[in-house]
Amino acid sequence: MSAKTGDRFTLEIKDIAFGGEGVGRLDELVVFVPLVIVGETVEVEVTEVKKQFLRAKLVRVLQAAPERVEPKCRYFGACGGCQYQHMDYSMQLSMKHKQIRDLFMRVGRVPAEQIEPVLPCPAPYGYRNRIMIRTQWNGRLKKLEIGFIRGDLPYVEDIEECQIAESVLNKQIAVVRASPPPKGGIKVVLRLEPEGWEVPRDSFFQNNFHLLPQLVETVRLFVKQGGARHLLDLYCGVGFFGIEMADLVESFAGVEYDQRAIGAARRNLERRGIQNGQFIAAKVEEALPELVRKFTPGQTVVILDPPRKGCWPATLELLRQVRPRQVIYVSCHPATMARDLGILCSDGVFDLARVQPLDMFPQTQHVECVADLRGCS
Repeated sequence: MSAKTGDRFTLEIKDIAFGGEGVGRLDELVVFVPLVIVGETVEVEVTEVKKQFLRAKLVRVLQAAPERVEPKCRYFGACGGCQYQHMDYSMQLSMKHKQIRDLFMRVGRVPAEQIEPVLPCPAPYGYRNRIMIRTQWNGRLKKLEIGFIRGDLPYVEDIEECQIAESVLNKQIAVVRASPPPKGGIKVVLRLEPEGWEVPRDSFFQNNFHLLPQLVETVRLFVKQGGARHLLDLYCGVGFFGIEMADLVESFAGVEYDQRAIGAARRNLERRGIQNGQFIAAKVEEALPELVRKFTPGQTVVILDPPRKGCWPATLELLRQVRPRQVIYVSCHPATMARDLGILCSDGVFDLARVQPLDMFPQTQHVECVADLRGCS
């Protein structure tokens, strides 16, 4: 069947792809449509035609799934920040678990039984401690739009509040709107500072304080079970994991390229009076060769918490050559994580013990995962 932009038809949703789009079929063509739930029958309108698939927008729900709920946010569907507010929270957790299992099996050849159920967030709304507000001049309306990028178009959706942000940040949004930037194209970062940690303005820190204790406990459990004496904290940022694990090992070193983050890491370390660790300002791929000579690989655990693009191939290859006792991989991007795990575990160099997902990003397509790999003798 041929289809063109603007065509409308009825579609049954068979699956939700990683990224949040529902999946259905129009004869042999796969159709992707957002804001739907598996099992629903919906009316959609074609927005994009490709050779092997179509993209469409939801026109109306003809038969709703029992898990469909009313979104809390009045901007949901226009603002691109959230994808799942129309699903009840238990459905979000089970769906993310299935998505991670499918993705890891396809990309990293990880057996489904290695993926643990997703740990829920105690605060499915009002959890984000950092947001980025964008500004854009709307020439048609002659006004400055202040908000987030839309989900369907590369324009800013004007917003007055964000339901997934901490209440303090919503007060800050009001301040920005009361005294807006002088023009469009300006980004404004709003952040709730973590208690007891120094974090430079643009340096990374986990954006969900509510589930952060469970993330720390997951990594601590893996480190304890691995039994290593030394720790390398790669892509360490302000030293979070190295400092949180310091009491479990005899010595540790953290590596981070961000000079300001390393300065903060050293002050975070000093403030706690920890004596068995150091932080190094360098690119991971440049510092790692010397560090693996300093630390006995068979007694060392490596924590990887890379950017969303994942690890450099040279870093993965060096880890494969050195074969540390344990690698703990932390990532908010399951696709690049699955790719890197597949590389690390190929040819039996490492064995994947398990993957623990944590829902650090409720209402959205994103999910944090912690993987425990053990070096094979």
